[in-house]
Amino acid sequence: MIFSLLRFFALLTLTRTVWGAANKSFGDCQQVATQFANTVSNGPVTNIMNTTGVNVTCPQISNASCPGSMINGVCVWQQKLCVTCINGSTVRIRVQSNGLPRRCTILPTDAVFAERNIDFEVNFNPDVSVNSPNHAPSTAAALNNILCNISNHMSVPSTSAYTRLPASMPIDVLAGVAVDGVTILNVNSINQVDPFYPPPGYPMEGADQCLSHPTGAGEFHYHISSGCILNPPKGTVSGCGPDIGCANNISSYSISTFSAYRRLTLIGIAKDGHLIYGPYLLSGVQVTTGFDICNGMFYDSFGNYAYFATETYPYVTGCFGPGNYPSFTPNCTTNAPSGYIKSSYAASFSSSNTNPVKVLPWFSRFFMMCLSMMIIFLLQAD
Repeated sequence: MIFSLLRFFALLTLTRTVWGAANKSFGDCQQVATQFANTVSNGPVTNIMNTTGVNVTCPQISNASCPGSMINGVCVWQQKLCVTCINGSTVRIRVQSNGLPRRCTILPTDAVFAERNIDFEVNFNPDVSVNSPNHAPSTAAALNNILCNISNHMSVPSTSAYTRLPASMPIDVLAGVAVDGVTILNVNSINQVDPFYPPPGYPMEGADQCLSHPTGAGEFHYHISSGCILNPPKGTVSGCGPDIGCANNISSYSISTFSAYRRLTLIGIAKDGHLIYGPYLLSGVQVTTGFDICNGMFYDSFGNYAYFATETYPYVTGCFGPGNYPSFTPNCTTNAPSGYIKSSYAASFSSSNTNPVKVLPWFSRFFMMCLSMMIIFLLQAD
């Protein structure tokens, strides 16, 4: 009887080591923060706009569109970014940016391009469960109401404890911030459709070679991922034209810009505190499945949930997840995924009665594993 109980305990402890909480320690957060193109070393700051940034020279921008100053007839602005981790019982991350890129861009002659004060704080990489999705539409119409809605990033889940700081401008369509400091906005155009693969009757939006452009109010942003986030081009920038293989298939071009980053690579952080990665997993495999309706995925045995750059709509994030995995897809795009299928980790979490987020920290799991191995050794010796 005693040996049976010991065997049960050993198996239980070994089983629980499979389930892990999200990596959300202060050290984890600091590793993330250092991957941003920060211009301030000791943050947070009172107001990012009042700091000294990195000069960017862009002869392609006219005086009317320049977000900085014209120096000898050339537009010069400063990119400013400060990402800071705040230690405590719950680790938080603060993101402060002026929204300008560390590279040149190309704009229509009548476009506005302006500096913005972005400043928010949120719980770092909060725990979520595949068994408790934030969005679980049961019909195609319900899915459309979520994804085909330019305002759906306005509300952030309470578990994230999102706070917009007083100096920050209100940007309701903000979904996150890329590691280069440029904002990632809700995927939809002002027409509430895919800006690059709209349904018939809607115009397709243009972009520069880095797949970025400004809003009508001057908010420079991404809807879709780009390798420029990691490696800003030097000198002048072209438009998203057929000469670079962009205009004919923007989503495929987007993935191709990550050819030098075929591994798990951070490209930003979402407004809900979850990380945003490029299109490849740690194994080097491109993400083409395993994501939910929000484009988020449980991607390891520790229960980490993140958004991934994909070749299909919504490209980066369509909502704050986790979401569910229906068989139907949205109708506001002609580039929807064929369906939504759980990753192997999400499937294993949902097949267990153990909530993967309510587990022991790593040192406790290590202790329990060692204890279980010792018990098994004693049983075998007996």
